[in-house]
Amino acid sequence: MIEEEPEPEPRDSTKIIGITGGIGSGKSTVSKYIEEAGFPVYYSDIRAKDIVNDDEVLKLNIKELLGEDAYGENGLYDRKYVSEMVFNNEELLLRLNSLIHPAVKIDFETWVSQQTTDFVFKETALLFELKLNESCYKSVLVTADDNCRLKRVMDRDNKTYREVETIMLRQMPEKDKVKLADFIIFNNDGLEELKVETQKVLAEIVSL
Repeated sequence: MIEEEPEPEPRDSTKIIGITGGIGSGKSTVSKYIEEAGFPVYYSDIRAKDIVNDDEVLKLNIKELLGEDAYGENGLYDRKYVSEMVFNNEELLLRLNSLIHPAVKIDFETWVSQQTTDFVFKETALLFELKLNESCYKSVLVTADDNCRLKRVMDRDNKTYREVETIMLRQMPEKDKVKLADFIIFNNDGLEELKVETQKVLAEIVSL
């Protein structure tokens, strides 16, 4: 009998800092600033987009759940089709997430094991929703006024007010995230101020 290899675990000395924020908050920009400061950042949402195409077992499971059309003729994950399938079907969305999230978890733990810094950062939109903050040393919330976030996403993604509002309403309310976060970065005043605030939070984290 061949024993399965255990999942890689993060090094004891590695402290994981979770970064999150609702749509249009600027969490990806903050993550880039953190990378510029010399800290490794794992982009969960970006990695998930790769994993659904690269993990053959996951691909089979997704096709079994959503049908062959979940992957297009080019063999790649059809994000538009999948989004339409699960958008108003909470049970189906939960089942899809139960397939993708464990695969991302393994990928993240492998990534952490390869890092050599004392602090690593994990950017994810669902840090609090999936209780991923419980396995983090500290958590950082990037937030902004609703009107700022709405305008940013409308301009960035060419979406209507109603489309963005619908997405925001499906996410955890900002007031609930604020209660759970260890550090909060407000992003209402432009990129220069955002970079300064990010540097301040980084200094606090490193000094702990």
